[in-house]
Amino acid sequence: MQKQVLGLYTGFLRAARAKSAEDRQQIESLVSSELSSNAKEVDRKNFLYIEYLLHRAKKQLDQLRSPDVVGLSALNVSLSQTKHPTN
Repeated sequence: MQKQVLGLYTGFLRAARAKSAEDRQQIESLVSSELSSNAKEVDRKNFLYIEYLLHRAKKQLDQLRSPDVVGLSALNVSLSQTKHPTN
């Protein structure tokens, strides 16, 4: 799995090179921050969730390789925001 993660990371960096300098910088920053946050927050034994993240990243990489796509964006939702308010 580590090789898959590193392969995806280098794939994102290669795909970013095909974009404009501004978009490339934004893509590289986002990919790097996502990788480091997932490395810290995801339990290494949670294989099901890791497989999900790998699958999602592969889909994002395929989209990024398209010449029509100019960049990536991320939506950050904290756990405190996802809890239902008590009445």
